[in-house]
Amino acid sequence: MKIGILQTGLPPEDLKKDFGSYPGMFETLLAGRGFDFQNWSVVEGDFPAGPDDADGWLITGSRHGAYEDHPWIPPLEDLIRAIVAADKPLVGVCFGHQIIAQALGGTVEKFKGGWSVGPTTYAFPDGPKTIQAWHQDQVTVAPEGAETVASSDFCKHAALLYPGKAYTVQPHPEYGDGFIEGLIETRGKGVVPDPLLAQARARMGTPLDRGALADQFARFFQTRSLS
Repeated sequence: MKIGILQTGLPPEDLKKDFGSYPGMFETLLAGRGFDFQNWSVVEGDFPAGPDDADGWLITGSRHGAYEDHPWIPPLEDLIRAIVAADKPLVGVCFGHQIIAQALGGTVEKFKGGWSVGPTTYAFPDGPKTIQAWHQDQVTVAPEGAETVASSDFCKHAALLYPGKAYTVQPHPEYGDGFIEGLIETRGKGVVPDPLLAQARARMGTPLDRGALADQFARFFQTRSLS
């Protein structure tokens, strides 16, 4: 099964040597599950011809806001709607979670409650899962027909299931502690409040449920279901 990865952001230059690109992180996360991958860097204007260029699609995270005025965002929203109309399974993470919701009629905003950073526990139907977070923006109104399947006290719509169509999550299963440490140094200081960065560092080493989310993604691509 060929998964098309739509890259919507670029990691800090200082972190590329050790951690690679966002598409590479997802290829590592989903390794051994029978997928092939192709990447399109939509953030740099590189788009596929259409939904049929892959069997399933994944949209990465980004430092950009879904509501911001960038020339690549409207065509990405058009592509999202085309993927859904073409009945291709779609997965989104962080910005991917947000832009899919926005493209399908939901609302994304800079959350008044501030940032969520570092290992964070979310309530899923099959039990709590701890995943890395790095966001201030949130889906504040889910699109019609979307089911909220994970949440936390901070993030109401932490995962959305569009039955048979798409599955999206706010946290980052592709990130480990090392990458979050790098983001704290390169993008966090002076932007994220220092006490939140300190709390994130204090939680480093918490066991992460990255494999559980990878399994969810794989099941959704293969069966359109989470179970």
